[in-house]
Amino acid sequence: MVYAVIDTNVFASALLTKTEDAATVQVFNAIADGRITPLYHKDILMEYQEVLSRPKFHFSSSVIKAVLDSIVECGIEVFPKPTGEIFIDVDDLVFYEVAMEKRDDNSYLVTGNKKHYPLRDFVVTPAEMMKILEQEH
Repeated sequence: MVYAVIDTNVFASALLTKTEDAATVQVFNAIADGRITPLYHKDILMEYQEVLSRPKFHFSSSVIKAVLDSIVECGIEVFPKPTGEIFIDVDDLVFYEVAMEKRDDNSYLVTGNKKHYPLRDFVVTPAEMMKILEQEH
């Protein structure tokens, strides 16, 4: 089992794609089948809700609720300490700090926008996360 904070863009991409074997979909499926334990904080859940509810995505409220429910049901709530890192987009900070809080458990931050985060080996793309899971087995 791998602990990971999943950036909002990964869920949005997974829900938007028509490709069932897309890495973003594989990450979502890995949560559902217990290979990834999502780490979350209330601020992360609020961001998921806010972003996925944007009219441009056309996601139904039931789909958004299913995503949020699966994160809470399968995941672990984390209360991070400040890292002192400075982020251009302050909304990204909580994702990073939650991942940092569980680094002793080898946690990851999975994002489609690595440039939004410091260059760290635990900040990975969905495709990189799937390679890590393959190596675990």
